[in-house]
Amino acid sequence: MKTTSWKRALSIALATLAMHPLVLAQVTLQVGGGAGVRMPMDDFAGTTADHYAGTKYGFSTGYNLNAKARIGLLGFKLAGQVDYGTVSNSGEALPGQGSLEISQTIFSMKVGPEFHLGVPLMPVTPYLGANAAFHSFSGEIKIQGVTKLPSGTHRVQSASRIGVGVNGGILVSLGTFTTLDVGIEYALMNISGKTWEDVNLKDDQRLDSYLALNDEKDPLYRAGDDKHFIGNARSINSVLLTVSILFGL
Repeated sequence: MKTTSWKRALSIALATLAMHPLVLAQVTLQVGGGAGVRMPMDDFAGTTADHYAGTKYGFSTGYNLNAKARIGLLGFKLAGQVDYGTVSNSGEALPGQGSLEISQTIFSMKVGPEFHLGVPLMPVTPYLGANAAFHSFSGEIKIQGVTKLPSGTHRVQSASRIGVGVNGGILVSLGTFTTLDVGIEYALMNISGKTWEDVNLKDDQRLDSYLALNDEKDPLYRAGDDKHFIGNARSINSVLLTVSILFGL
């Protein structure tokens, strides 16, 4: 009986606190969206020759669209974002020996805390943050006249990875209910889940190495082997620049 009374009293107290005007006054919610560019870094960057050699993925700068939400309560800020974009590149596989067109679509969901740094008497608020993220990758490779590879368009099998990111930016007040959010993020996109996958178990050819994300070392790698040539795990990192418009308090 005493336990039941204690729980009831606690529930009433929490409900009363949650409805208190001072608490409600400090609850904020902003939602919106925007666009930007994603710049591949480290092993995710490079040239089509790097892609052919398996040393790097070889992608160049691509575009990105995003939807973003930010909620605040008693000074604590939590931001969530969904990204959709592509990176691509085109060029020679080897000097004078055919061409490659490579592209990859990236869908990301991420969430994490933000820390806002107020600037007195200014409509600008800098912020820093971090996030945990889920990334889904898919793409294709177009091959034309490359030695030991069949010409044509080939789909790259979808894959997902877990990553983290650190970010910062500035918020510019455009009015009572509108905010311009200019942000930058450094994303480590495959810190967990690296694998090697052979999508064609019935045959053994060089093409197989390009048809999955394959960010882990090929277990059959041998120096000088034309079919099993990816000898190291590869990192998928990028810098993301975004400009978003958010609505709300």
